[in-house]
Amino acid sequence: MATNKGYGRKTMMRGIFLALQFFTILPVNKELEMDPKSVTAMFTTLPWIGVLVGIFTSSVWLFFDASSLFLAFIIVLIGIIVSGGLHLDGFVDTSDAFFSYRRIDKRHEILADPRIGAFGAMALLFFIVGKILLLAEIISHNGMRWEWLVVLPFLARAGMLYYFINTSAARDRGLAAFFKKRFDHRVLLVTTLLSMVIGAGFIIVVAGNIAVAVSSLVALFICAHAYKYWTKKHFGGVTGDVSGAFVEGMEVVLWLVIFSLL
Repeated sequence: MATNKGYGRKTMMRGIFLALQFFTILPVNKELEMDPKSVTAMFTTLPWIGVLVGIFTSSVWLFFDASSLFLAFIIVLIGIIVSGGLHLDGFVDTSDAFFSYRRIDKRHEILADPRIGAFGAMALLFFIVGKILLLAEIISHNGMRWEWLVVLPFLARAGMLYYFINTSAARDRGLAAFFKKRFDHRVLLVTTLLSMVIGAGFIIVVAGNIAVAVSSLVALFICAHAYKYWTKKHFGGVTGDVSGAFVEGMEVVLWLVIFSLL
């Protein structure tokens, strides 16, 4: 995964630990340096956190015998637990802020508020129930495969990185602004595009489905650019919360691609 001589084994290992620390519930009780190369390595590792989620969910799918609805519930639950609910929290905060129909500065205040509002609660309910029902439909139509469980979280996070790299920060402070000042944009863009190619290649070679591979890449690029326009209009740019919301939404879009091609 190293991209040049500046990204040695120690830097990449630090990036992996940072990714586990920030983007999963796994305990990494270490104080790690946040230099630009380590942050770049952390984001390079992010799609592979999706693979980690997929390993857990695909294990349930392969070895647990239950109804399609209960399996769908467990798959969604595991994804939330392993990620520590980080991306889902971003989805809830983004929903609260957007549906407030306030000015951009007021929306940022809502994003910073740790409390969940009525709009966020309703969006969370509809999102979780909708995702469970979608996965249950795919399972009941014999469309679920372990390959989808592994590669879709991988591609959703790669898509988020593509969006994050290409969208200016909404504010001069905050998590997004902090990280955007601390990674190598060129290196991360190259590794992100490479991750997308790896994901598509996995679908073609392992799952044997060219239509899903092509449709998934098209969906990624369309959604990333559409979301960039939407977030710039309604939030002034990218934030940590809207990035998390993208991961959750993009994964559902990719599941819809699978469902439409059954």
